[in-house]
Amino acid sequence: MNPAEAYILNQPEPFKSMLLHLQLVIEATIPHIELKYKYRIPFYYLEGKPFCYLNQSKNYVDLGFWSAAHLTVHLEHMTTAGRKIMRSLRYRSPEEIDEGILIDILQNAYEVRGKGFWD
Repeated sequence: MNPAEAYILNQPEPFKSMLLHLQLVIEATIPHIELKYKYRIPFYYLEGKPFCYLNQSKNYVDLGFWSAAHLTVHLEHMTTAGRKIMRSLRYRSPEEIDEGILIDILQNAYEVRGKGFWD
């Protein structure tokens, strides 16, 4: 089994279900995306470059975006949580996952994927 998939399946509920849901939406929205296990968490790569990551921490799930400095949609739904550049969607329950907002942000991240992490 892929270590990233094992990470997801080994999380307690409701986080496992949330991660699986996010995985399905990401993979259905972004073509040719590849799930890897980097930095000890599931990390999606696109065209050989980091795209976004999934992380279960404390009492929430984070969906962080590599090109967050360039995102322009639904920023009010994202958190920086003490980080200078990285933004993420943070979910504490399955009901908090709004697929419309999620898909809009994924598509925006796809549009700015070539801009890199910072510049």
